[in-house]
Amino acid sequence: MLKIEHLTKKYGVKRAIDDLSIHIEKGEVYGFIGHNGAGKTTTLKSIVGILNFEEGEIFIDGRSIKKEPLECKRIIAYIPDNPDLYDYMTGIKYLNFIADIYQIDETTRRNNIEKYAKAFEIYPALVQPIASYSHGMKQKLALISAWIHEPKLIVMDEPFVGLDPKASHLLKQMMKEFCLNGGSIFFSTHVLEVAEKLCDKIAIIKEGRLISFGTIEEVKGDASLEDVFLELENKE
Repeated sequence: MLKIEHLTKKYGVKRAIDDLSIHIEKGEVYGFIGHNGAGKTTTLKSIVGILNFEEGEIFIDGRSIKKEPLECKRIIAYIPDNPDLYDYMTGIKYLNFIADIYQIDETTRRNNIEKYAKAFEIYPALVQPIASYSHGMKQKLALISAWIHEPKLIVMDEPFVGLDPKASHLLKQMMKEFCLNGGSIFFSTHVLEVAEKLCDKIAIIKEGRLISFGTIEEVKGDASLEDVFLELENKE
């Protein structure tokens, strides 16, 4: 579903991403771990076509994000670490705006909006302007907008930040269900306990380079993921 091949992204002479290769299959929840500034957000923005990159290639369901960006973006949903929503819109207008972009039919959008907004307990608030929403409510609205057009790949940057425990539990269930139905998820997180319990595979990045990857068992062995991460981070 997602193939990152020898990705290199530079800012001046600095290599924010250095020869990164990761493959994510259909049905996988794949976690992306690293300290602040390791290159996680740069990688995610490159995947979804926000950032250009100097070397390498990224394929979404067999299509190049460089050569066929629109075709790739039609089957992707992306949630940044701090979603920029249109505060002057109401929640329902924003969701319909997203549905219009992806040309979702009326029945599908209505059913999905109702399903996920009620699950996240913000359905009554959809008639209110987004400017009145708390950070957590905005995060929930962004998550709903990612799911309503039924993408094949969902890319998320720290999706659990700002969510209450109930919403976090719901998101984990949604992620599992999405991948059981053949979708794929690639997300960054600093919550290692979540990654350890939720992910099929993980990749650990340091200073733009991949330093460990594989199934949870392959990466952590008999130790905890936190112990392995700290050990790898402390190595020169």
